[in-house]
Amino acid sequence: MQRRNRFSVLLASSAVLALGLTACGSGGSDDSSSEEAASGTTVSVETNDGAVEVAVPPQSVAAFDNRTFKLLDDWGVELSTGAVSLMRADLSYKDNDQILDTGNHREPNLETIVEADPDVVIIGQRYADYKEDIASLAPEAAMIDLDVREDQPFGDELKRQVTELGKVFEKEDEAQALVDDYEAAKERVAAAYDSEDSVMGLITSGGDINYAAPTVGRTLGPVFDDLELTPSLEVEDASEDHQGDDVSVEAIADSNPDWILVMDRDAGVNANSGEEFTPADELIADSPALQNVTAVAEGNIVYMPEFTYLDEGLVTYTEFYNSIADSMEQAN
Repeated sequence: MQRRNRFSVLLASSAVLALGLTACGSGGSDDSSSEEAASGTTVSVETNDGAVEVAVPPQSVAAFDNRTFKLLDDWGVELSTGAVSLMRADLSYKDNDQILDTGNHREPNLETIVEADPDVVIIGQRYADYKEDIASLAPEAAMIDLDVREDQPFGDELKRQVTELGKVFEKEDEAQALVDDYEAAKERVAAAYDSEDSVMGLITSGGDINYAAPTVGRTLGPVFDDLELTPSLEVEDASEDHQGDDVSVEAIADSNPDWILVMDRDAGVNANSGEEFTPADELIADSPALQNVTAVAEGNIVYMPEFTYLDEGLVTYTEFYNSIADSMEQAN
């Protein structure tokens, strides 16, 4: 009888021990699940296609929007694939052989996207036409299109791009700091600019000086609206051609702008390729037709950052606006 009782006690003790081990095991599993849940957090990103849920932090990133390359590099974002050939020469991505390069947008090698298997794709600008193709190659990826929309204020679009990407890469504070810097630069220009002063936008390309139309002109066009500048010349049927519009230098001179803003396309393109080119300041200085223009005579010429043609993002415009403010403050 006593033996049976001792045996019953042993069974009961074993059962209790088993339950205890099971409970401990369950507790460990719950902790593990919690950790997994924490690392599997999602954020909602407002893209051009509506709200997109993105798991953060992303494990494999593909980048194809020129406006974002410098931003991502500064934030230390690792890329699995992207348009490395279109990136400015001073980015760390250019020397990273681990990134699968899809190449130039004219003849991209999109098959590398399959190998990279991205969970996030940042699409826009020169690669915008390939969005559907890329989506079909990475059907499980979150497609983030934050390209600047023409029906929205330009500055707001640049800020939106940085702010939304800040969510994806857990850099919201850094994104807000960039937005604040941009707003501060705009305020500086507003305080220094006299609206009675006329402004001309120029693009130099292939040794030519071309006209950048207000509002619609490539790169410089939106600046007129964003900073509320007074154009010295407006023409019909102006385009957003990347080399500017073919308006005679004499017509530009006749408009006699008080200020000239310049984007040197060759500086961005040829600095990457190593090819020689004539810098914008030399082209303008050597143009006989422009020598009596007020902006030239008084040295009121402001050049966009060297890599602007390859990087038209928020930071580039912040730097440019501060340069405009510097020049206008000195002139006053």
